Amino acid sequence: MLEIQVKAAATIFEAEHGTQTGRYFAILIPQDDDLSSGICEMLDHRTNGALRRAAEITKFKGERDQSCTLIAPCPEIAQIVLVGYGEEANLTPNRIENAAALAVSLCKKAESVSMAYVGRAETFAAHAAYGATLGQYRFSRYKHDAELAASLRKLDLFVEDIDATTKQWARLQSIALGVFRTRDLVNEPGNILHPPEFAKRIETLRDIGVSVTILTASTLRELGFGALLGVAQGSDKEAHVAIMQYTHSDNQSDAPIALIGKGVTFDSGGISIKPANGMEEMKTDMGGAAAVVGTIEALARRHARANVVGVVGLVENMLSGNAQRPGDIVTSYAGKTIEVLNTDAEGRLVLADVLAYTRNIYRPQLMIDLATLTGAIVISLGHEYAGVFSNNETLKTRLVAAGETSGDAVWPMPMGPAYDREIDSPIADMKNIGSRAGGSITAAQFLARFVGDTPWAHIDIAGVAARNDAAPTCPKGASGFGVRLLDQLIFLHESGENLI
Repeated sequence: MLEIQVKAAATIFEAEHGTQTGRYFAILIPQDDDLSSGICEMLDHRTNGALRRAAEITKFKGERDQSCTLIAPCPEIAQIVLVGYGEEANLTPNRIENAAALAVSLCKKAESVSMAYVGRAETFAAHAAYGATLGQYRFSRYKHDAELAASLRKLDLFVEDIDATTKQWARLQSIALGVFRTRDLVNEPGNILHPPEFAKRIETLRDIGVSVTILTASTLRELGFGALLGVAQGSDKEAHVAIMQYTHSDNQSDAPIALIGKGVTFDSGGISIKPANGMEEMKTDMGGAAAVVGTIEALARRHARANVVGVVGLVENMLSGNAQRPGDIVTSYAGKTIEVLNTDAEGRLVLADVLAYTRNIYRPQLMIDLATLTGAIVISLGHEYAGVFSNNETLKTRLVAAGETSGDAVWPMPMGPAYDREIDSPIADMKNIGSRAGGSITAAQFLARFVGDTPWAHIDIAGVAARNDAAPTCPKGASGFGVRLLDQLIFLHESGENLI
């Protein structure tokens, strides 16, 4: 992870650059700033007016994500990068995160960058370090090309209020570690991260104070996880359910917040096999479970004042002589029977058992599940928002707000009796698919049948768990979506906000 050092703004020109070529400066600028104050004035003076001339020639106005780069303007300075963060009146932490990530990415080949601000950006100084850190993530475990690794090792953050920024950064750094854990898991190939291996990696959370229990396939059979085990029966890799308990509330008897994740480590579609084109992306079908693991890590590392239980169902959906067939009927943990019309609608079968079990055993105050559940949500919302469905309007509203603050954006989706009737079966209690119309909604209606009256939200992250292109705070590949969202929601809970 990027090394962050918070230093006094007044000492910015006293720092050692540590290179033979000079120092790299990244300065975040508000819209329509004339570069006449503070750090910009000093840098312009040291470069004999070159900085202001560069801004004039490139028509740099500090508009959102606009940049201006000055290369080697004097012996002691290798590069100056100006990045705009837009109008100060509309300033948000996400804007600063993106601006900072963009700024350091433009400091090519730099090992160390000095970052400072003009205007109100100081308020969100720690978020600049956060954005830069998220943007420097690389998954290079199986790559022997040294060029893949980010060259930047250190960011010096020059601020007026060192104590406030350092305190805020401590929390954000913990969240970044949770995001990185999620990204690492989602980026792993399916031949490495199968259910037993996933369970082993979850067990490492014990090192940071999380209680972990692993339910093996034999235990799941005894408990009656017929829906989940039906998905797993075509694979040589045994199913597991991992339970992570983090207890740190002011009132230890508080009912926990339950986070549930779909952990299909590879989804071939089963007998209802997927097309070959793009099937390799199905290694990411455990993105919901990965997000729960990353969130629990973030909460534990920042010592959140909350009781939280994370439960993830870990299976592999494969073809074999023992694979589940279309038309099979399985009996779920809740005792409800399900007609399996499509074996590629498997995530909801996994979640059905995990949701019912979590509700029965832990009696949570609320439940939130995350899953790469349907292609239909991608058609509805593209790759910018996850869809959120809920039986509790307050919880849905809080999740939307948490998404706006954290950057993990969610969009409210409808539910209702007309959609629910779509999954009635003539020969079982329900079927696992409805018609093509409203596919993400009927999937949510299916899950709703296993939560009873517990306040619950379902977040379909199929379109946002991984990126096909790079963004300032996330390279191509796993996004880590869900960690920042859930952490922000629980932060609201810690602050006394009513979630339901």
